[in-house]
Amino acid sequence: MVISLSTIYDIAKRAGVSPATVSRALNNQNIVKEETRKKIHKIAEEMNYSPNFLARSLVKKQTNTLALIISDITNPFFTTVARGVEDYASQRGFNTIFCNTDENVEKEKLYVNLMLQRRVDGIIIASCGSGNNLGDIKNRNLPLVLVDRTFSVNNGWDSVVGDSEEGAYLLTKHLIEVHHHKKIAVISGPPVLSTSQDRVRGYLRALREYHIQENSEWIISGEFKENFGYQMASKFLQYSGVKPTAVFAGNNFIAIGIIRAAREMGIEIPGDLALVTFDDLEMASYTCPFLTVAKQPAYTMGSMATEFLLQRISGEKIREKRIVVLQPEIIIRKSCGCIP
Repeated sequence: MVISLSTIYDIAKRAGVSPATVSRALNNQNIVKEETRKKIHKIAEEMNYSPNFLARSLVKKQTNTLALIISDITNPFFTTVARGVEDYASQRGFNTIFCNTDENVEKEKLYVNLMLQRRVDGIIIASCGSGNNLGDIKNRNLPLVLVDRTFSVNNGWDSVVGDSEEGAYLLTKHLIEVHHHKKIAVISGPPVLSTSQDRVRGYLRALREYHIQENSEWIISGEFKENFGYQMASKFLQYSGVKPTAVFAGNNFIAIGIIRAAREMGIEIPGDLALVTFDDLEMASYTCPFLTVAKQPAYTMGSMATEFLLQRISGEKIREKRIVVLQPEIIIRKSCGCIP
């Protein structure tokens, strides 16, 4: 069965009104009488009318479409951020295009260019680089909000992030103050990222506060990935000399890699090695609560970033850039040595 799509001219002819009246009725404008509006909507439904959103966007110069560019959609943290973005946007009549960069700067550049070609109304991004890919967005004056990650110079963009430094400080402090660890390693993500920098900075702040000597071999930056955590943990756990008694993992994937390396080497967590990390693993926390974490309000992060973006798109007069830093929740479980 072939269904032909009708135009507003077909509907106008059948309803006995002008095409302009049909357009106003379908856009629910108050100047059309209620009886006429209902009649037109009924006819449109009967005739399988489908609005031409591309044409509408050209007239309004707005596509009602946002782009969310994130670094790893498989990470439950970013999945939850994405849900917050999509929920808030859809409730306000906006669609969301999801782009996953896999922490690849070239892929991020490709997506930025593609979204500009798609004429999205605004972009929310958790960038995997230093911001060099975003020049065209700035030049076109396209609304953009940074989420989770910022830059040293952010060109006046709004940002919604978690307090990575404070979360790292509190986790490391817990290992020192409650469990009396002095040999603590940190495995974090790419050194170019603000989240990686802040988490190492929080870790160091706790060590210095308790006058614990830093060991440069135990301060490791690289990737927010499971395999990186596995490789780095395998390396320092095989040291013939002094080994760390505790590890702060920069994110949940790194923590999983550390657990895998420890199990292969017969090292028990937390008996032989204490472990704390950033970001929770929701499903695992329900079925087998184990990891002590700094849990970020990921959903709130996503919805608030979308709220800021839609305010910019609507033309609200907001002169100053807004920087929101959300506090993490420290959840104590077994991996640090506590028995909740």
